[in-house]
Amino acid sequence: MTTPPPQGNPFAQGQNPYAQGQPPQGQAPYPQQPGQPGFPQQGMPVPPQQPSSKWTFKKIKNIVVGVVVVGVVIGGFIASRDDANTAKVGDCMSIGNPDSATDPDLEVVDCSDSKAAYKVAEKKDDTSTGCDRNKYAEYTQTGDGDNFTLCLEQLSASK
Repeated sequence: MTTPPPQGNPFAQGQNPYAQGQPPQGQAPYPQQPGQPGFPQQGMPVPPQQPSSKWTFKKIKNIVVGVVVVGVVIGGFIASRDDANTAKVGDCMSIGNPDSATDPDLEVVDCSDSKAAYKVAEKKDDTSTGCDRNKYAEYTQTGDGDNFTLCLEQLSASK
């Protein structure tokens, strides 16, 4: 003789403890599953957080200071490259301050420029020998490591 199957689910193994709203004793209702995103596995070290890449006042200040320093260096280079110390024989010069005998503010200019007043005839690295004063105007610079004399030929006033 055969017995009839039991009533309900034949695969169930006892009662469902969650059906009554109570977890089994000693367990949390929803235990943490290792390996899920956001949860480190048991015994594994937690990786350090990446530093935030927010623009802070300090970062912005450092960038601005760096740009200003670079600007000053470039500006100084550009301003000094047309000075008398860069003049070569054949370059034309303008006088920015013609009333001063001690600081005429000589500047290298294009020879076709209307400001061109002199042409460099000779450049002497030694300041002990001067120019022939009957033929040339003389500009001597000493100090700052650059000691030289320029013998300047006056350009015609027909420009």
